Amino acid sequence: TLVLVLAAVVIGTFAGFGALRGMTDNAPSTVNINLQPTSYKTTIYYNDGTIADTLYGAEANRDYVYISEIPKCVQYAFIAKEDTRFFEHNGIDVQGIMRAIVSNINTLSFDYGGSTITQQLLKNQVFGGGDEANVLEKITRKIQEQFLAIRIENQYSKKEILEFYLNTVNLGNGCYGIQTAAQNYFGKDVWDLTLSEASVLAPLAYSPVYQNPINYPHLNSERREKCLNLMLKAGFITQEERDEALADN
Repeated sequence: TLVLVLAAVVIGTFAGFGALRGMTDNAPSTVNINLQPTSYKTTIYYNDGTIADTLYGAEANRDYVYISEIPKCVQYAFIAKEDTRFFEHNGIDVQGIMRAIVSNINTLSFDYGGSTITQQLLKNQVFGGGDEANVLEKITRKIQEQFLAIRIENQYSKKEILEFYLNTVNLGNGCYGIQTAAQNYFGKDVWDLTLSEASVLAPLAYSPVYQNPINYPHLNSERREKCLNLMLKAGFITQEERDEALADN
């Protein structure tokens, strides 16, 4: 019995390693990966410079902005909400994965995810948003996603990855990217956003539909408070800044 058990373990280990190797070998080449958004809206102007019309296709309602134009409070709001250890990990956050598993078990929910911002960027730009037909395809995508995340972080800086992410993320109401969302929800450019407004937008990355502050203000308000608390816990903001932002209607 012991020999059979050991044989099964050895065979299972080699079979698992072979399957894992096959998944990583079939992952897309990082040479051909483009992490920048490729679809943008087109603005048509009259001769006098006033806007005549704006045209955009599916997932193209987007204006690109550079990371230097995005306030730190906006950057940190998304990092705190989606990937607190973004500046520390190498593409995969093992601590975040374990924390997500424990949190989901304790709360009996799936509110906590272990995907890093790098993985989310790959999911959206390379794997078509993660719309798999079955569990096996999802597992394969997850493994390839983690494999590529490490390679991507060796090719791009953290600032570049965050810039690509903030310009591609779906923020609801037909908005793709942080600049379009800032204009749509607050009627201002991203560089003018406050901490309070940043904490409204960051939860939309988790759920562009049900965290929408227009259609679901109460759900967004709950997530907004969690976002500010996470920012405070991570040391991104002070207690005074948190309280001031939370008090803003």
